[in-house]
Order: sequence, then C-alpha cells, then structure tokens
Amino acid sequence: MTPDAVSQVYIAEALGAPVELVDPQAWPEWLPGVTGRVVPLSPPSPVTALREALRTTMNRSRRTFLTAVSGSALITLADAWADADAWAAVSEPESSTTAVGEELVALLEQTGASLTAQATEQRQYTATLIDALLTTVTNLIEGGRYTKPVKVRLHALAARLSQTVGWHRFDLGLHGEAGQYWIAGLHSAHTGDDRDMGAALLGDLAYQASWRRGPRTAASILERALTGTHHPTARSLLNLRLARAMAAQGERGATLRALAAAEQLLDASSSDPVPAWCSWMSPADLAVDSGQALLDLGDTRHAHQLIREGREMLPTSRDKTRGVFLTYEARSFLDLKEPERAAATALEALTVAQRIGAPRCVTLVRELVPAFAGYSHVQGVGELIDQATA
Repeated sequence: MTPDAVSQVYIAEALGAPVELVDPQAWPEWLPGVTGRVVPLSPPSPVTALREALRTTMNRSRRTFLTAVSGSALITLADAWADADAWAAVSEPESSTTAVGEELVALLEQTGASLTAQATEQRQYTATLIDALLTTVTNLIEGGRYTKPVKVRLHALAARLSQTVGWHRFDLGLHGEAGQYWIAGLHSAHTGDDRDMGAALLGDLAYQASWRRGPRTAASILERALTGTHHPTARSLLNLRLARAMAAQGERGATLRALAAAEQLLDASSSDPVPAWCSWMSPADLAVDSGQALLDLGDTRHAHQLIREGREMLPTSRDKTRGVFLTYEARSFLDLKEPERAAATALEALTVAQRIGAPRCVTLVRELVPAFAGYSHVQGVGELIDQATA
C-alpha cells in the first residue's frame, strides 16, 4: 500500500529527510538510501545524512529498501563537493539548551582515537562501541549548543568515525550501509571545511565502486577527489586507486600515467604532516596495487613480481591487508599456471582472514575457488576448496 502525500511528508520528517525530496508519485524511490538516492549537500544535510546512516544499522529490516548508491548519484555528489562556489561550510550554530564543552569533545576524540587504533583482530569486538560513539556525536551536533571551533571538531570527529564504521560495514559485505556512512562522513567533512577528509571519503566510495565492478564510476569520483587534496601521500593513494580503475577498463596509457604519478608522489617530501587517513600508505601498497593493475592489463610476470615484493615489505601489524595481498598473489600464481603455489597462498590468505575476522578477505578467496576447477588433482587444491566452502 502506498502512503498518501501527507503521510509521505510525515515519513520524511520522521526520517529527518528534507521535505523537498518528497515525490508522492515516486514512492519509495525518493527515500534517502533507496534505489541509489543520496542526501544533497546543504547546510542542514550532515545530521540528515548521519541519521540515515545510523538508521540503516538500527533497523536492518530496511534492507528490503536499501541498495548501494547509484554511480550517477555518487558522481553528482562528488561534483557538488568539488564545486569551489558551494555553500559556506561552517555557519554559526543555532542556540540550544545544552552546552557542549571542549573537555567533553576532547574525551570523545580520545575515545574515538583509542577505538580506531586497535589491532585488526580486535576491531571486530569494538564495532558496537564505535557505532554508539558516532550516535553520541550525532546527537550533540543536532541538539547541542557550542562555539564554532567546537562545531568544527564535532564534525571532524563525525567524519572520522563515519569512515571507520563504513569500512567495517564494507568488510562485512554490507555495501549499502558502507556507502551511507561514507556519504554521511563526506557531509560532515564538508561542513567542517576539511577538504582532505572529503577527498578521503570520496576515495573510499570510489574504492567501493571499483570493488563492485564499477570502474568508470570510480574513476570519475577519483578525478573529483584529486581536486581537493594537495598532500603528496594523499594524492599518491588516490592516483593508485585511479590506476586500478583505469586498468579494469583496459586503459593502458591512463593506467601507466596514474601509476607513475602515484610512485612520484609517494617519494615526494612535504612540510605538512601526512593526513591520518592515508598515513598507512607505503611502498608495499604501491607495489601490490601496481601489480594488480598490471595483472588486469595482462602483464602477468611483472605483476607477480611487484605483488610478491609488496607483500614481503608489508609490516606484520597489517594482517587484513596481508590477507588481501595474499589473494592477489594467489591469482597471479594461477595466471602463471602454478596452481600448487596458488593453492598454498590462497589457503594462507584464508587462514589469516578467518583468524582476524575479516569476511571480505574470506570472500576474495572463495571467489578464486572456481579458477581451481581444472586442478583438483594438484596438491593443496582439495584442502583449499574444502576450507573455503565449509
């Protein structure tokens, strides 16, 4: 049964969505998070976007409506973010009965930093705490009274927490939820006039688009994101992701140009500190993702060499990344017609992923299994298939 026009307005108000989104003839497509719609950037949009993201977690029954955001909607959002003449980000906060002091904000910032700094295998146990912290910050943004500097800090914290929660959902395969959190973070970063963080969140949305086999969308988003950050490490990471998107489309020239830019920028010095969101970027990441891009272009042997070198350089603290890199290496062994080594490497990746609770890595291994169909007689293949399909 379709609600009448008046009821749909009430629904929009209850969801915290702008009433102007209501289109009675397009129910339920006008709802944020449905069929790829996104909350447009505007002064009141951060709370609306944060509430929409949090609501997807609190009411998982909405998954019948929730879908991953459409590529065209993401590109439109990226265009709006990249517009230099967009609305003034930080406005004076409205009055309220609740004062938010700097000591409280500092406590929330410290708590968030402590939770997000946990080792990979521990983060699976703190996910609900980070969700609760983001809810608290959202409540303060919406109902608190604060100075402009406190407002900027609250939105910066909301953006960082939204990014973290989005990655947790992404690793669980909950792509609709992940996208909503990253979009919410983008709204908060925009409100706080943090262009670097905005570029980071667009980069995450682009990574997701590539993961979901939307490389054209990813490339378009990354081109916008690159206009918003000037730190060489940040630009190196975004160019590396751009290279992956171009390689998936078979664009050899564009891929090689992006890879060259990523390598040059990673070696560049800067007087500014590396943004926290890309502080993990290293020669290991550059090598492995460069190898993966070359693998997509058919340069198998060079790709395998880079992936192996990068995996060996990776510090032991980054186990989740290690699991992903191992699956890339297993695929490169398959392309080299070395199924026994491929099976051993894939099994190692699966063991790491299961130990640290990383479903995304498990999925990567399972997606490799069909490629072993012709090698059932090879040592290790049967064990891999049994464990991956258990």
